[in-house]
Amino acid sequence: MSQKVTSGLTHECGVFGAIGTEFWPSDVDISQIILIGLEALQHRGQESSGIVTTNGTNFNIQKGMGLVRNIFNNENMKKLTGSMGIGHTRYSTSAASEQVNCQPFFVHSIHGSLAVAHNGELVNKNGLRKMVLGRGVGLSTHSDSELITQALCLNPPEGEINGPNWPARIKHLMQLSPLSYSLVVMLKDRIYAVRDPYGNRPLCLGKILPLDRINGFSNNCPVEGWAVASESCAFLTHIKYVREVLPGEIIEMTKGGIRTIDVIDRPEGKSPAFCIFEYVYFARPNSVFEGQEVYSVRAQCGIQLAIEKPVSADIVGSVPESGNAAAHGFAKQSNIPFGELLTKNTYVGRSFIQPTNRLRQRNVSLKFSPIGVNVAGKRVILIDDSIVRGNTIGPIIKLLRNAGAIEVHIRVASPPLQYPCYMGINIPTKEELIANSLDLMDLASHIGADSLEYLSVEGLVKAVQRNAKSENNKIGHCTACLTGNYPGGVPCEDEW
Repeated sequence: MSQKVTSGLTHECGVFGAIGTEFWPSDVDISQIILIGLEALQHRGQESSGIVTTNGTNFNIQKGMGLVRNIFNNENMKKLTGSMGIGHTRYSTSAASEQVNCQPFFVHSIHGSLAVAHNGELVNKNGLRKMVLGRGVGLSTHSDSELITQALCLNPPEGEINGPNWPARIKHLMQLSPLSYSLVVMLKDRIYAVRDPYGNRPLCLGKILPLDRINGFSNNCPVEGWAVASESCAFLTHIKYVREVLPGEIIEMTKGGIRTIDVIDRPEGKSPAFCIFEYVYFARPNSVFEGQEVYSVRAQCGIQLAIEKPVSADIVGSVPESGNAAAHGFAKQSNIPFGELLTKNTYVGRSFIQPTNRLRQRNVSLKFSPIGVNVAGKRVILIDDSIVRGNTIGPIIKLLRNAGAIEVHIRVASPPLQYPCYMGINIPTKEELIANSLDLMDLASHIGADSLEYLSVEGLVKAVQRNAKSENNKIGHCTACLTGNYPGGVPCEDEW
């Protein structure tokens, strides 16, 4: 089958939802909490953001293109009233970088108004799209997030779900499309937090605490509200992390509290498949997945990389910032001093999620500058978290050479990416992945390195699972972009 993505799609994003309890202060709008959460999730998407709130009667919507701080100001935040809301920050392929695709999506249905924010990508989007269109529903975008919203509003053809039975509708959607998504679904009086049965995309739960009780928190402390987010880094000092949403879990959040409505099982014989690339690149280092901080996993990847692929050098450094932890681990294991080789301009966006190769390459020269005292006359080991298209590592090596490095050895704290992702990461074609076109020696020569080595798949899984825990003691990871083993199988052409 073709390996090419054919339409504009929703890819790796950040979702956030929050609802106040009876203790929520009447003079505070929940949108302030959501705004802080979206800013903490900005690394997951820089193209557009949106917030929808409600006071139980009216829905208030603000969406736009660009960074969170540029979309929301004092004037439009005053319009986002209410003690319940959801938010979204997004990146996509260039074809879908348009105002019409901004989330959350909001619709009026016969059973009430509905707002949906989505992280992930449906592996059977075309089949679901044909079903929705075949039921007489028009779609205004190619976004599978809009598709999810409309599918939730449809009555199943069997007629077993009538009326506003939203848990049944969500369950039916999950049975129609088992991956990949984390969802926040908001009605006028409640929010549903939903994670696909494979747990492919992250989602976690937190308690909103009174500001004057944060340091003195106890189990008897009143809870002002509940929050759900793609990553725990979105829970700052005002929110206490509780746990991850389980794979397949549907959590109902109301003014009266939270409860698990259902946990939808995976197909028989299938294991959890949390995206291992969250650990490698996407997540912030202080986020917690499976009972462990991302930073500690990345450091363990560096340790394992030094065991598997040692090399003699004078200094170990990293491509900041997602390579930092692995570089510290590599330096510790190899007994080679760690030092900063590059300084980063933090006001330049992430090169991986820029929509074109030209923009990615342009960003490198704007983003990094070498630290001469640590580079000149040295044999350096540069740790990178991953190499995808190979557009950025070559210019970085050139920067180090120009600063006086006598040797540059590249060590990559993940295996080579060789297969496209159908579940939400922007790795659309095998042809774009440089590991498929050049072997190690040719790739090293192509980027100007003295040597290049990757962490093995087994080493990555070992590092990730060493201290992993889950609420139901079930651990499993999707390595499809590394191995070609897709948790739900490769999508059929008519589904994709």
